[in-house]
Amino acid sequence: MNQSLELESRLKSHRGRAPRSESFATRFTSTEVAVIAKAAEAAGKTPREWSRDVLLQAAQCSQNDALFTELVATRMLLVNLIKPLILGEKVSPTWITEAMTMVRKEKHKATQEVMQQYAQSTGKER
Repeated sequence: MNQSLELESRLKSHRGRAPRSESFATRFTSTEVAVIAKAAEAAGKTPREWSRDVLLQAAQCSQNDALFTELVATRMLLVNLIKPLILGEKVSPTWITEAMTMVRKEKHKATQEVMQQYAQSTGKER
C-alpha cells in the first residue's frame, strides 16, 4: 500500500513538466558519495533528486545574491556601530548617516571579498 502511494505521488510530480531526456555524468569518490547520500537522506530525497535540485539552484543563483549582499552590509554596519558603543563613545545621527552611506558604497566590494574568502577556504579543505 505504501509503495503504491509513493509511486502515485512521484507520478503526479511529473505531470506538467517536460520529460527529462538530458543528463550530466560525473565521478565521485566513495567518501563524496557518502556525503551526498547523507545530505539527500536528510532532505528526504534520493541522491539523484537532491543533486539535481542543488545543481539547478546553484546554476540559477547569482554571484551577486542580493540577500547575501544585504547580510554583509548589515554585518558591516553592526561592526562599525558596536566599536564606539563598546568604548562608551556617543554616536551622533550624522555619524550613523555617514556609516550607512559608506556601507551602501562598499557593500558590493565587501561581498565579493567575503565570497573570495569562502572560495579560498573551500579550496584549501579539498
